[in-house]
Amino acid sequence: MSATAEITHLKDLWDEKRAAALAENPLALLRYRSNLLGADLRITNFGGGNTSSKFELPDPFSGRPVRVLAVKGSGGDLGSIQESGFALLYLDRLEQLKALYRGERHEDEMVRYYPLCAFGENRVAASIDTPLHAFLPFANVDHLHPDWAIAIAASANGEQKLSEFNQSFGRKILWIPWQRPGFELAVMLERAVDDNPGCDGLLLGSHGLFTWGDTQRECYLNSIRIIDQMGAFIHEHEAGRGPRFGGVSFAPRPDRKEVAATIFPTLRGVVSSNRRVIGHYNEDQDALAFAGSKWARELGTLGTSCPDHFLRTRICPMFVDWNPERGINDLKGAIAGRAAEYRGEYAKYYSDWATPDSPPLRDSNPSVIMVPGLGIFGFGKNKKEARIATEFFINAIHVMAGANALESGNPPDVLPQARRPEQSLQFASFHNYVALPRSEAFRIEYWALEEAKLQRMPPEAEFSRKIAMVVGGGSGIGREVALALARKGAHVIVADQNTDAAKSVASEAAAVSLGEGVTHTPVDIGSEESIAAAVRHSVLQFGGIDIVINTAAIFPVADGGGKLTEPQWSKTFLVNVTGNHLLAEGAGQIFRDQKLPASVVLTGSANAIVPKHGSEAYDVSKAALNHLVRELAVGLAPKVRVNAIAPATVVAGSTMFPRDRVMQSLRKYQIAFSEDESTEDLRGKLADFYAQRTLTRQPILPKDCATAILWLASDESSKTTGHIIPVDGGLQEAFLR
Repeated sequence: MSATAEITHLKDLWDEKRAAALAENPLALLRYRSNLLGADLRITNFGGGNTSSKFELPDPFSGRPVRVLAVKGSGGDLGSIQESGFALLYLDRLEQLKALYRGERHEDEMVRYYPLCAFGENRVAASIDTPLHAFLPFANVDHLHPDWAIAIAASANGEQKLSEFNQSFGRKILWIPWQRPGFELAVMLERAVDDNPGCDGLLLGSHGLFTWGDTQRECYLNSIRIIDQMGAFIHEHEAGRGPRFGGVSFAPRPDRKEVAATIFPTLRGVVSSNRRVIGHYNEDQDALAFAGSKWARELGTLGTSCPDHFLRTRICPMFVDWNPERGINDLKGAIAGRAAEYRGEYAKYYSDWATPDSPPLRDSNPSVIMVPGLGIFGFGKNKKEARIATEFFINAIHVMAGANALESGNPPDVLPQARRPEQSLQFASFHNYVALPRSEAFRIEYWALEEAKLQRMPPEAEFSRKIAMVVGGGSGIGREVALALARKGAHVIVADQNTDAAKSVASEAAAVSLGEGVTHTPVDIGSEESIAAAVRHSVLQFGGIDIVINTAAIFPVADGGGKLTEPQWSKTFLVNVTGNHLLAEGAGQIFRDQKLPASVVLTGSANAIVPKHGSEAYDVSKAALNHLVRELAVGLAPKVRVNAIAPATVVAGSTMFPRDRVMQSLRKYQIAFSEDESTEDLRGKLADFYAQRTLTRQPILPKDCATAILWLASDESSKTTGHIIPVDGGLQEAFLR
């Protein structure tokens, strides 16, 4: 029955033609199988689970074929893993480790042997789960974390329900009580399979699922069929039951996105008390239903069960006790009060379970926050990590819902997750859902092996954890700034009146950075409403703003009579002066709510102190901007620094130098040119002319200005505010007098 069962909830993504093309390369076929399994979050989470294959390769020493284990390397992701992401190890050497094993108290010491088992030149770090795959007597093994499977594994009656599942679907899946991943668990799994010939899977209490097959195709099919059947089993129990999570306490607010945008900076500032974090907002149906449910507080306090969930979501999310019918200020107060309580509770959790050998406390802030009526907010070192934290908690919500649905009668006296009866009292449960004991959670979170993995991470880039809005980012200096920030790890919002240009630069920036850490938005800095919309977009994307940079300005061109119209004069001041004021005002509330150090960098001009004929509106507007910088520095201190650069004329890539203005300037300075020359060539001639007026005799390029802007935006200039930095090549006329 199980071999021919229809798949109703999942999809069989296997392509026989693609698989056949990989048939001669077992590692490539393992990568293909892994990518298919990782393509569906119902099968396994990002970075969660692992897959393996055992096959023969020629020994680089003897040339004779030897058995090799290929297993997902430490920290890899099944959905995106490549062949280079698998650890290759001699299978016979892994088998020999059993004789060296001194028992559970010493299991961590076994990890040091894994690099010694590496096959050939392979140096991929082997994960802690390596022996679990090595000791199971099957050619291909999948270890996955499907929500439906974990729902059974995290149920107080899980072992009983697994028995019912086996009877319903003709399966022989074994129940294994909770045991932290490692060598001891590998021995337990091997023993269970040896004692139960013919079993077709293992369900690990509070953890996940093991399945296998003789071929890659058979292993894949067995995995998705079992998971699909578990889904059917859960759905059958959910049908006819009452509302999820005890019913609704608070319905979603119709204006939840507006409220989320308003309180997101407060949330981000509160949870950045240790290190700055990036945010992600989730308002999908599951997030809203859980956050507003009657059981949200109790289930949330228990935290997650699966180790993969837990490592992303911490011991538990932070639940904000707030009635969505009340005001925003009430919510902000509730956030601050609850965050202080959470940090105290976390510190106690650490002190309760830490040993002299434990790594130091890392961060007592939550990574997931639930707000009734709004949904779920996730936080991490970057946008991807923040999004994944919320995804993992959505997975945990599915697990809780499944376990609640399986509830029947009173819980057993001894929970099946406990390996020994006396351990049962360590597990907490609520309506059939069983969470990891705090002691076990601590053993995983502050595991020396996890700490070693964190220490192997490369150092973070200069602007990582920072959110920068670059106004005028669609061209010229703004484009160079956006690209430079992206390369240095910043989360970047490319804002420009030209939406297509902003989108194009955002694509460029995404290609040289984290991808998810870049977005774009239209903005007209002469419009308070447009600025507010751009700021709101930025906050909803990343949780706040740390850096505001404006390179946008206009240079009005007089009519044929050499006169500016009154509307031209007014618009010049609207964009070049008032626009910067409105931008600082729009970001100012975000800065105040975050209570984090921030930086504003504006773009002045050497023209501000060099009077000329024909550019009066532009020159005077830039002189006004110089003083605005000083006024803003005073008004936004002490948390926010405000500075500016004052470039000499930047022609390359500037929208202020369209072809007709360039040609007009060339004629003015009697520089020879041809109508057939490209715009960039004409700009180059004009830039070279301007360069000769400076001491360095070099054109001022957008990247020169970007370098200065990044310094002013960085922590390197943390003691500089209220200043205008010249980037003019040594323009004597602009020397301060």
